[in-house]
Amino acid sequence: MKWTATKRRVRVRVARLRSLSVGLLALMTVAAASGCTAGTDRPAIVVTTNILGDVTREIVGDEADVTVLMKPNADPHSFGLSAVQAAELERADLVVHNGLGLEANVLRHVDAARESGVATFAAGEAADPLTFHPAGDGGPVDGEGQPDPHFWTDPDRIRKVVRLMADQVIEHVDGVDESVIRARADRYGEELTDLTTWMEKSFDRIPDGGRALVTNHHVFGYLADRFDFRVIGAVIPSGTTLASPSSSDLRSLTVAMRKAGVRTVFADSSQPTRLAEVLRTELGGRVQVVELYSESLTAKGEGADTYVRMMRSNTTAMTDGLT
Repeated sequence: MKWTATKRRVRVRVARLRSLSVGLLALMTVAAASGCTAGTDRPAIVVTTNILGDVTREIVGDEADVTVLMKPNADPHSFGLSAVQAAELERADLVVHNGLGLEANVLRHVDAARESGVATFAAGEAADPLTFHPAGDGGPVDGEGQPDPHFWTDPDRIRKVVRLMADQVIEHVDGVDESVIRARADRYGEELTDLTTWMEKSFDRIPDGGRALVTNHHVFGYLADRFDFRVIGAVIPSGTTLASPSSSDLRSLTVAMRKAGVRTVFADSSQPTRLAEVLRTELGGRVQVVELYSESLTAKGEGADTYVRMMRSNTTAMTDGLT
């Protein structure tokens, strides 16, 4: 074992002892939830969001235990952690999180794990992030230049993250087989390449000038950049569901929709569609509201329980909605 890995392992074990303050019962609950028995000391990776959790499992396979903190159909902008889950972070060999402000209520726990010696990987920061565009004209970014955290709507960026995540797992997670990790990352990268090609062909069905998006909040900037869409606007003019629209925001959006001839609003399946329904009323009932799985995977068997299935489902819904 390399000396650097040994020092890191010592820091992680110290953090594990510190986390005993949450109580023996919490530890037993964690062990039961993760399917591990106490004392096995298997390598452990903790992932904040369920989208990244699926990607991580594709890379890691059975080489390490992967625990995902965010439940299916949850909102990454607002979900929080229990004391048990916070302790789980500090006992991990590697923490994978989105970053760029997505998991607002989880960041302090990720920071605490990092300070205790746990390796962390911010996937969004490694994916060449775009700057958030509040306007739908593709023009200048907002004054503060906020990074857009929703990089996963571009499968090419996920493919880049897969390569970098494989490096992180090999470097920081003791006991994994490097050849297995590399092979799984390569295989998944090929699957993502096929996904991109399929999405391109699907979107080709949309008539010229019809690639215009209106969503509940700004979540598809990366998809728009990759597949040549225009983002007309969002019901919530922000990159987070924690914001709220004003009446002037809604008026501006309805004017932009009328000007662009847009009659379809895409609403995230994890969020109420009430605001989208307001637009339907404002535009005389001639608006179609289409639900997408944009920020969370579903439970198994519900149509978007993996990243690839989520992207295929969204592509089909967007193509049908815009044709």
